[in-house]
Amino acid sequence: MPEKRIDFVPGQFLQVVFDAENKDLNKYLSFSSSPTKEYIEFTKRLSNSVFSERLKGLKINDEVSLKAPMGTCVFKEEYERIAFLIGGIGITPVVSILEYIAEKRLATDAMLFYSNRTDEDIAFRRELDLWQSKAANIRVFYLVTECQPKDKKCFFGRIDRDLLIREIKDIAERIFFIFGPPKMVEAMHNLCLDIGCKEENIKTENFIGY
Repeated sequence: MPEKRIDFVPGQFLQVVFDAENKDLNKYLSFSSSPTKEYIEFTKRLSNSVFSERLKGLKINDEVSLKAPMGTCVFKEEYERIAFLIGGIGITPVVSILEYIAEKRLATDAMLFYSNRTDEDIAFRRELDLWQSKAANIRVFYLVTECQPKDKKCFFGRIDRDLLIREIKDIAERIFFIFGPPKMVEAMHNLCLDIGCKEENIKTENFIGY
């Protein structure tokens, strides 16, 4: 629990500061919980980086400095129709947004296209399946790119023009959120323009792994 309540908007992020003078120990991570919660949650896929090692070394009651909230690529309740084009680590702010929509029982029509290398790489699968099972306005499309998926509910391949045109019937009116590695963000941004999405309806955030 934070010392003081952090009021944030779904889609925003925070900064974890172990050492303000060392950029390797001073990183940005998205909130992966709804702002309606009494606690905050952020998620990091652990690696062998110095930053990951410090996170892994934390114990209950250890204190960490946080700077928050940050970011303008956020969800607004007036958005009636949204879509997410997401790769790997980009799922964290989406979880915050979808949990917020589900908990507040908003009528926002939300479509998530979530790409990973394998079935095993799909983060938050249980939560995503739960939300779409309870709300007809939340739909999730899982894609895997490196092998045929074991789960028949997953598609093999990448997020592409044919998939989006087939599944999204109101492209010009829908807000598109793109979170993920820089190269994927650029590719998905160009794809959105190619299928007829308005530039002002494309919201992007680059995620860099560390």
